[in-house]
Amino acid sequence: MILAIDQGTTGTTCVVYDEHAQPVGHAYRELAQSFPSPGWVEHDPLEIWLATQALAGEALADAAVASAQLTAVGITNQRETVCVWDPASGEPLHSAIVWQDRRTAGRCEQLRTAGVEPLLRSRTGLVLDPYFSATKMQWLLENVPGLRRRAEQGTAVFGTIDSWLAFKLTGEHVTDPSNAARTLLYDITAGRWDPELLELFGIPERSLARVCPSTGVIGMTDPLTLHGHSVPLAGIAGDQQAALFGQACVEAGMGKNTYGTGSFVLLNAGASPPEPTSGLLSTVAWGLGQQLTYALEASIFVTGAAVQWLRDGLSIIERASDSETLARTLDGNDGVYFVPALTGLGSPHWDPHARGTIVGLTRGSSRAHIARAALEAIAYQTVDAVRAMESACRSPLKELRADGGATGNEWLMQFQADVLGVPVVLPHITETTSLGAAYLAGVGVGLWSVPEVRANWRERARYEPRMSADERESLLEGWHRALERARG
Repeated sequence: MILAIDQGTTGTTCVVYDEHAQPVGHAYRELAQSFPSPGWVEHDPLEIWLATQALAGEALADAAVASAQLTAVGITNQRETVCVWDPASGEPLHSAIVWQDRRTAGRCEQLRTAGVEPLLRSRTGLVLDPYFSATKMQWLLENVPGLRRRAEQGTAVFGTIDSWLAFKLTGEHVTDPSNAARTLLYDITAGRWDPELLELFGIPERSLARVCPSTGVIGMTDPLTLHGHSVPLAGIAGDQQAALFGQACVEAGMGKNTYGTGSFVLLNAGASPPEPTSGLLSTVAWGLGQQLTYALEASIFVTGAAVQWLRDGLSIIERASDSETLARTLDGNDGVYFVPALTGLGSPHWDPHARGTIVGLTRGSSRAHIARAALEAIAYQTVDAVRAMESACRSPLKELRADGGATGNEWLMQFQADVLGVPVVLPHITETTSLGAAYLAGVGVGLWSVPEVRANWRERARYEPRMSADERESLLEGWHRALERARG
């Protein structure tokens, strides 16, 4: 039995998988977000930990499994989000700054003007954007009284969410290459924290986690933290890399899209880091032993979060599923487009100053038009990301493997296939992020091999494109006009 902890942006999920990689126990809880200022997004690290601890117990109970029966634990997590805590007491020293947070956009502009982006691009494979962790850490060091001195002395440490949970579970301050690669501080070719980048951002190396392989025994859980038993923590990966592994994209050229709070298209690039490509990221997929596997990535910031905003911000739907019901009431979008740049635009545009925009409204527009526009925007943004990736790889996509919560929306999946022009394929187990964490932990303790992971993948549903090429191009042309109005 493997316990997979999937700590996401809007909620935490714990799943127990059996020896056949089938889910046998499940627990979920939504996570509160706070917005102290425009563009700021924060989480409470203690809420994340306490929810994770409680949900682990609930998932074990749901599976009728005692913690003593667990073979290993795997962690997957929202990436780039930064926590800072006291390693002696284990208490947070500030709220977690979430990956969506844009408070450091000005600092990124200063660094871009100073001409450092080519260095960052070549070492880390990333672009200079508030999305990533380094400027968040720098902001904390400059704005939390006494924090810089504590970080230099080793009495304050930084970590992404995987590090925070691993510390609370085992007492070890660790991370894996897939998460380290999202900080703007990690040299993805050398496989280490980069001294020049640490100096650039003013971050003491002693405050950062030890980078361990994504699989293998990283530490043992404290019995007090995991319901009375010590279990190997044997797998860690950022959520999108875990989903890539869970989709069994374990060979170069295989790829997937995860529809969550944001959407993330990843392509396995093999054992060599891909050349930095305009609009896309080069990153680490995972580290198996001393061997790193790389990925090409397109990161879309707001997809499912746009539907959540319709529910929580505008109150025009009561449940996320209402968006599908409303979309089906219309024969077309009647020229209404929603660009959900609520936290700027990610791949392939990388515009932190873009803002959410709705265009094409008339007196006849209704909440159904806005709901449909939010769903269409998820598909359009995915098309933009895939087209950039196809251009970089010089080969067309044959099918899109899809996972994540929005794959339950049949209208959206069909529309995605229509505007993409290729089949959209869903796996038998759609919670591939937690499955990937379970696979990594299982590989880490010898329960499965990587070839067995690939052999276990099965198709559950397939959506074939039905839309004419003319209609597809007309819709995409309207989307790109709306996109220009949201820029800057």
